[in-house]
Amino acid sequence: MAKVTLIFAFLLIVLGLVGYFTTGSQHPTALIPTWWGLALAVGGFLAISPNERRRRLFMHINVVVGALGFLGAVGAAIDGYGTARSQGIDFDRVAMSYKLGMALLLFIYVNMCIRSFIEARRAREQ
Repeated sequence: MAKVTLIFAFLLIVLGLVGYFTTGSQHPTALIPTWWGLALAVGGFLAISPNERRRRLFMHINVVVGALGFLGAVGAAIDGYGTARSQGIDFDRVAMSYKLGMALLLFIYVNMCIRSFIEARRAREQ
């Protein structure tokens, strides 16, 4: 799962950079997925270890980072939509798409990790 973590980290970094540069480099908050991706990348590299306890520890940390990122992205999307609607203006569709893209990537990642954890536990019990 450490290699899968690195793949999702790369995807988040790319999502953030694309979002930043497609907005004309005017909105530094578009880089938020990049920072989450870098955090996952560090955790992914630390999880590449022959030591099972170390690998398990860092993968659990990575899942927590992924889950918090998912919740933050969903929360930001809901907040942005609600704020725009309460002010009677249209919400920023570009920003919304990047927030939901980050949420989707992290949802898939966390789901894959949880399934892997369940399979690993079942394998240890047998």
